[in-house]
Amino acid sequence: MSTSTPAPIAFAGSGDAEELARAELYGLLARLWLAPPDAQMLQHFGVAVTQAPEGGGHLEGPWQDLVAAMRATTVALAADEHAALFVGVGKPEIFAYGSYYVSGALNDKALARIRTDLNVLGLARDESRIETEDHIAYVFEVMRYLIAGEDVAVCNLEQQRRFFRAHVQPWVERLCDTVHAHPRARTWAAVAAFTRAFVEVETQAFDMLEQ
Repeated sequence: MSTSTPAPIAFAGSGDAEELARAELYGLLARLWLAPPDAQMLQHFGVAVTQAPEGGGHLEGPWQDLVAAMRATTVALAADEHAALFVGVGKPEIFAYGSYYVSGALNDKALARIRTDLNVLGLARDESRIETEDHIAYVFEVMRYLIAGEDVAVCNLEQQRRFFRAHVQPWVERLCDTVHAHPRARTWAAVAAFTRAFVEVETQAFDMLEQ
């Protein structure tokens, strides 16, 4: 992963192409953390440009590595790796839930806090999904909604900042480090490296916003 100082994302108004690109990256990462890629997603990566979808050299290398990793795997190999890392027998090798990294236990205070904040935003968990609200895919989907949603009372820069500070920044990079260090991680090592770089860029952008 690049060690250069991340170039901040320039936040823009809702509907702006740069903001939509941010939202799409959150959506893509949510999808990759939730489940292994299917054939259609691998086909998309097969023709994806290797230039990073956001400006700045900090994302360039990790994005190229992610594209290469997706092109090097198959549906079956990706499914096996995802199961080995995040499903397992009894308990998974790696937990992808914020409460585990923030509180040291699943379904703890961190989960209660995110549920409270989601209630304020008027959002609720899809009961058909087994993942709780502090799963990385869920928090990334919330960020995507806060960027690209049409309800300006909820989907605005201040709500993005608050949610990111409370529910992304405190733990996602630690998850990425855990995945990257796991000996079974290949495709998801690249997912983790790109996620970490993207979160670093977002963190710096919010830092500059508050200055």
